[in-house]
Amino acid sequence: MDERTRRSTDRTDRDRVVLVGKESVGKSALAARLTGSIPIDEKISGSTVSSEVYRTDEFDLIDTPGITLEADTETTRDALAQLDDGDRIVLVVPATDLDRDLADLLPIVQGRVGAVVVTFWDKIDTSDGRGRDTLAALADDLGVPVVPVDARSVGHVAADGGESRVGNPTDGAYPTATPNATANEILAAIRSASELPGGTATRVGWRIEPPETILERPVVGPIVGALALLLPALVAVWFANGVAAELDPIVAGALELTIAWTDGLPGPLSAVLGGDYGLLAMGPFLFVWALPTMLIFAVFVGAYKASGLVTRITTALHPTMGRVGLTGRDLVRVVMGFGCNVPAVTSTRSCSSCTRCTTISAISFGSACSYQFPATLAVFAAVGMPWLVGPYLAILVATTLIYVRLIAPPEARTATLAVDRRTFLEWPRPRAIWREARSSLASFVTTALPVFAGICVVAALLEYAGALEKLGTGLAPAMAAFTLPAEAALPVVLASVRKDGIALLTADAAGMGALSPLQVLVAVYLAGVLLPCLVTAITVAREVSIRFVATMLARQAVAAIGFALVIAWVGAFLF
Repeated sequence: MDERTRRSTDRTDRDRVVLVGKESVGKSALAARLTGSIPIDEKISGSTVSSEVYRTDEFDLIDTPGITLEADTETTRDALAQLDDGDRIVLVVPATDLDRDLADLLPIVQGRVGAVVVTFWDKIDTSDGRGRDTLAALADDLGVPVVPVDARSVGHVAADGGESRVGNPTDGAYPTATPNATANEILAAIRSASELPGGTATRVGWRIEPPETILERPVVGPIVGALALLLPALVAVWFANGVAAELDPIVAGALELTIAWTDGLPGPLSAVLGGDYGLLAMGPFLFVWALPTMLIFAVFVGAYKASGLVTRITTALHPTMGRVGLTGRDLVRVVMGFGCNVPAVTSTRSCSSCTRCTTISAISFGSACSYQFPATLAVFAAVGMPWLVGPYLAILVATTLIYVRLIAPPEARTATLAVDRRTFLEWPRPRAIWREARSSLASFVTTALPVFAGICVVAALLEYAGALEKLGTGLAPAMAAFTLPAEAALPVVLASVRKDGIALLTADAAGMGALSPLQVLVAVYLAGVLLPCLVTAITVAREVSIRFVATMLARQAVAAIGFALVIAWVGAFLF
């Protein structure tokens, strides 16, 4: 049974309702409030995470990504693809910019059965009743139900079905609902859907811009935006390290007897379970160090998205980032990689096609994920040089920007931002934060965890066979070019598979402590950026292609070696 047939069989009693609109108009909030649920895990037309399904007994509500008409993005293509598979369409447009969104989107949905939901109705002054009369005239002109709503305050559907106050279109008119529609009124409008026209002669004349903030100031705005983007990464690492410092000895002690028990198992099995790279030995690092970092980062980013702050930051940073070949939207994805590279790479689907591959390369090179950053801090602490984190971050940011500038195609430096208006800022609600954060967490659990387990097994078997030690020994002479000792070779190799391999630099704390600060910095930098971890490489291959991954790996290795040599020899000359 193919995918289309399976979906048709699964939903014989439910119509497929596709929510369509631009970015940040409240589609997700509307779907969540109508159903009172989180999305159902379901693959949609070959997409894994772009569109989401919210389910009721009557409808499958398909929450599509925001359409960006100014840029060619994977998410926009996904949204438009859902139109062909929908029984009904709900066109979601903001009251604050109603005329422009209708003019842009009605031609796309022309001829399809649907209704119109007008969000941000709380921003319109309806005290004199003229707002409702204007929408009633619009509904008559369009010939479809038009429902005004504040998506954040829509009540859930009552258990008994409740009572609808939406008029019946068979009486010759399409009246609108009360000033803020209930869930039942919106669902009734969907049932009363009719054929959507390609345009309308009615103009409501509303154009309400949110007030400017410090982010819109020419000089200060980009600085504040950059600091706001760095804040979740810094807080996440600080919090995770604080929790890990308490939990790590507890977890290690709890597993000590179990790991000792694995010594009696056959050699390969003992290595896979209890060896230095085994599941029991490496598992605690994932849950004690990496997961807290990922969790806090996801919550921060979820709050930024739910409040509308992400779009404001994107706009503030775009003029600066455009010079190196990234849009402000792209930079947000790169910073997301500090939590986990996997959802960051996946989220590049909303980037323009001319900047997406550059953005992925920037994530691969410069996003120190929740494995890499804690391991890096552990090395600096072990050698008594915690102050090196400042120079390390400065060098990482600078070399990433240079790398992006070198690889970005010319069209990337002229790419438009694809944000056609300022978003309204609001205090994020817990449910909205969770709704935004859950996709990042889901990617971490469904993609990072299984690959992590597989890598542990392979690395443990390679260690058991002595292959890792031989590989490290063979590369030892190459370390001399970076003025590093032979002991640095093995951590560099393993960090190219899993970024927490950097922590192996602490295995010989006395030897590392004898190195100069510059040598420690070069060792950690080279281990961190020489190659992306295997999880990231696999994710990129799935999202783009194996050929692109091969090119990206070769290009990144050459750049990392070049930067590390410059840091080592120029630093030695200066200091």
